[in-house]
Amino acid sequence: MQVLLLGGHGKVALHLTPLLLNRGWNVTSVIRNAEHESEILERGKGAKGSLKVLLSSLDDVKSEGDARKILDAVEPDYVVWSAGAGGKGGPERTYAIDERAAKHFISASFASPRVTKFLLVSWIGSRRVKPSWMSEEGWESLQNVFYNVLPAYAKAKLEADEYLTALAERRKSQGPFQAICLRPGVLTDGPATGRVSLGKTEGRGEVTREDVAIVADRLLAREDTRGWYDLLNGEEAVDEAVDRVVREKVDVVEGEDVGAMVKRFFE
Repeated sequence: MQVLLLGGHGKVALHLTPLLLNRGWNVTSVIRNAEHESEILERGKGAKGSLKVLLSSLDDVKSEGDARKILDAVEPDYVVWSAGAGGKGGPERTYAIDERAAKHFISASFASPRVTKFLLVSWIGSRRVKPSWMSEEGWESLQNVFYNVLPAYAKAKLEADEYLTALAERRKSQGPFQAICLRPGVLTDGPATGRVSLGKTEGRGEVTREDVAIVADRLLAREDTRGWYDLLNGEEAVDEAVDRVVREKVDVVEGEDVGAMVKRFFE
């Protein structure tokens, strides 16, 4: 499999790269700073799959056509969006990268005859409605982040998440497409625990970036994963958690108005 990894120098992506390579998959990691190329390539040493670095700035992705040029050059089977403005450049750059560039890659991927999976790394508070399984305290904490702490980021991510979901809903009648929205809580840099709370979780909590990468790898490796998955560190082993959410058909988009998403973007 060919994987296009957008935001290749991000901490989650750096953990994810060797996991994908060790499946024998080939990875093209997209970065904008040439100084990071050697650090990326170091992750591919001794791996089963091959690793390439593509120097390209997401700041230059202004249309679906711009995104399509990158897809045409790489010809991926799977696309992973682990990119973001990272708070650099103010709100406008956040909207340009986290919302508009993400949407351009989503639409280009859905239009591609080859791409069958798109995994979008988002965050646990990216939703409009308090879910039934979340406490008032957890929801209030997420709403504080959404409206007061990181409002531009939160609004941009929600737009991208809903766009991915709306396109996947429209695509249902045309054949399978795995649109996966992985939604971690507060990210930490500690070593992987291998134990998570996946699916319907409490809103407040942390998860290591390495655990996020491990879960992303497992979700991509299966043909039966799709929808929204919230993620925190917890008590369940990763593989057991992934098996459970698939078996129980967990999708934390539950409670959100998917029909309204489709209508807003396409009608």
